Amino acid sequence: MLKETNNKTIICLPILLFLFVLASCQSQTKRSENHERVGGPCEGCEAIYEYGGKMLTAVDTLPGFEANEPKLKITGTVYKKDGKTPAGNVLLYIYHTNGEGIYETRGDEKGWAKRHGYIRGWVKTKKDGSYTFYTFRPGAYPNGRAPEHIHVTVKESDKNEYYIDDYLFDDDLLLTKAARGNLRNRGGSGIVKLENSGKVYLVKRDIVLGLNIPNYE
Repeated sequence: MLKETNNKTIICLPILLFLFVLASCQSQTKRSENHERVGGPCEGCEAIYEYGGKMLTAVDTLPGFEANEPKLKITGTVYKKDGKTPAGNVLLYIYHTNGEGIYETRGDEKGWAKRHGYIRGWVKTKKDGSYTFYTFRPGAYPNGRAPEHIHVTVKESDKNEYYIDDYLFDDDLLLTKAARGNLRNRGGSGIVKLENSGKVYLVKRDIVLGLNIPNYE
């Protein structure tokens, strides 16, 4: 019996060693992939592909725009890394909370919409790099720990998708000096000011691709 047990142990040890090495390699590969990705790890960034059969243009109106205040017209130009050359055919994806700071859902969401909610939109920049979103100002999270913000993800034709700094509002009391100091300015500053242009507040933000983005070439 002892000999048989020892033989089983001898047989099992190489198998266990192989499984350990395999798991270790997979873990290292995953870490390497995350390290080499443009922008680094980006949970939920693949939601940028969830526009389905929607025909993408340089202008999009998010759900809730008509029914909510204050209304926003977010517009600007996307530039290449040099900060001067307009970048056309760049995909931008944004999503944000409702006025109560909740990522609101309707109950039939699929994919990342289960977490991001239905208040989201996509545009593809024109040749001159211009883009426009019509939406409304989101509320801060109910816990009051984070400033009001609009998430944004970028996809260039020759690179993986990556996130840039959120749109943040300069007059938000939660956007403290400390919070401003922690910003990485990915794609340039995301802090915006509201310009009263009548029924809709104008928000302007230009984006520089690759600016302060890790692993960007």
